[in-house]
Amino acid sequence: MHRNGLPRCKVVLNESTSHDEKHMPVHYVVASDDLPAGDVAFSVPNSLVVTLERVLGNETVAELLTTNKLSELACLALYLMYEKKQGKKSFWYPYIRELDRQRGRGQLAVESPLLWSEEELAYLTGSPTKAEVLERAEGIKREYDELDTVWFMAGSLFQQYPYDIPTEAFPFEIFKQAFVAVQSCVVHLQAALNTEDPQYQDKRLVVQRNGKLSVQIFHVYAGKEKEAVFDMLPYLRLGYVSDPSEMQSVLSSQGESLYGSSSARPAC
Repeated sequence: MHRNGLPRCKVVLNESTSHDEKHMPVHYVVASDDLPAGDVAFSVPNSLVVTLERVLGNETVAELLTTNKLSELACLALYLMYEKKQGKKSFWYPYIRELDRQRGRGQLAVESPLLWSEEELAYLTGSPTKAEVLERAEGIKREYDELDTVWFMAGSLFQQYPYDIPTEAFPFEIFKQAFVAVQSCVVHLQAALNTEDPQYQDKRLVVQRNGKLSVQIFHVYAGKEKEAVFDMLPYLRLGYVSDPSEMQSVLSSQGESLYGSSSARPAC
């Protein structure tokens, strides 16, 4: 990313070993320095930001697709699948390779339940999580069945790809993997963010409060597992915050800052 224009930043990639030896270690972001409030942890130039409008090249078509039967995630997943077919010729090749490595895993290196086998999902029997996973998988399947809509509505986009229409080029399992990969890393840009004015092109993560490099310790007590997991979630998803209600959007423009949070590595 630095070779492609990412400015020098105050975060680094750490590696977490996967629980499954078949999978490669997971990369996650932590602060590399103490971060005072108002400091910019990292900034991403617009050239490294993938949005639906940029992918489709037509905001009207993009809006129509996302208000119809396809979500933005599905369209982005389809775009990345076609880019992956380009191999090393694709500008996004190294990033897609990293998404493949992550396999929708979070900081604890656990694969998304959407990619679990039926035998693995059986462990969730009796939990409402299983029903939620199955319902989500059905929703992804419905979107897969509508993928060809994108092909016909945004034909100019796919002229550069000498491949079959989506449902013939990609089996459902491949699409589901791509969907989960995008879902695991997507950041929702605020509607108020002006992406047309060059002054507002870079997306920045701004530190909300002073943050010292540290390891956050959690104590899990018998009968209180659910409460412990709830306490961990803010740390696992966005870094260190003192209260779940204080989690806010982490992306900002170069204008007014939309504050986020500094990072700390959790330890359980």
